[in-house]
Amino acid sequence: MGKVDIKIVLLGREYSGKTSLVERFVYNQFTGEDLYQNTIGAAFGAKKIVINGQVLTVGLWDTAGSERYESIGRIYYRNSNAAIVCYDLTDVVSFERAKFWVSELLKSEEKCRLYLCGTKKDLINKDRKRAVDYHNVTDYADEVNAEVFETSSKTGGGVEELFYKIGENFLKENEVVEANESRNGFGVFSMEVEKKKECCF
Repeated sequence: MGKVDIKIVLLGREYSGKTSLVERFVYNQFTGEDLYQNTIGAAFGAKKIVINGQVLTVGLWDTAGSERYESIGRIYYRNSNAAIVCYDLTDVVSFERAKFWVSELLKSEEKCRLYLCGTKKDLINKDRKRAVDYHNVTDYADEVNAEVFETSSKTGGGVEELFYKIGENFLKENEVVEANESRNGFGVFSMEVEKKKECCF
């Protein structure tokens, strides 16, 4: 697909819904986690999105959630613009594991923007009960400066909103950086003009 504008890494425990989330976003389909094999290393997907009239190519690295692939996963989240840390809303252990991945990520990628994503929302009050309290997640999110989303890859609920927000934040941050660079450049130019005025008049 060519150049990627936004690099997004997906982290989380195995069967936390990462691969289904990518499949729903990129292909708008749902296969179901029971048919997936564990990801080895990382799988890549990409999609173009339009935000406020701007076209962005989103690159997604779906990393392996198994503990034996932890060291490999670190290779793939290097220089990421955003990280979606997934946890299963019906599995409290997966949320504790999500905290581990946040901690690992922040050790080397402090500038990476964090998104905590509770998956499998469609299962709540149907097959299973909610095991991860929303307020506990938001309290933790405040600590690590993350945004919280709850999604269902089966129904598509919350998926577009998550990726749209990532793209929107990316564009806003780029605008701030460009504005700062522009101001700094103008400041240097102004100083040079002032110096010339002093010497010539």
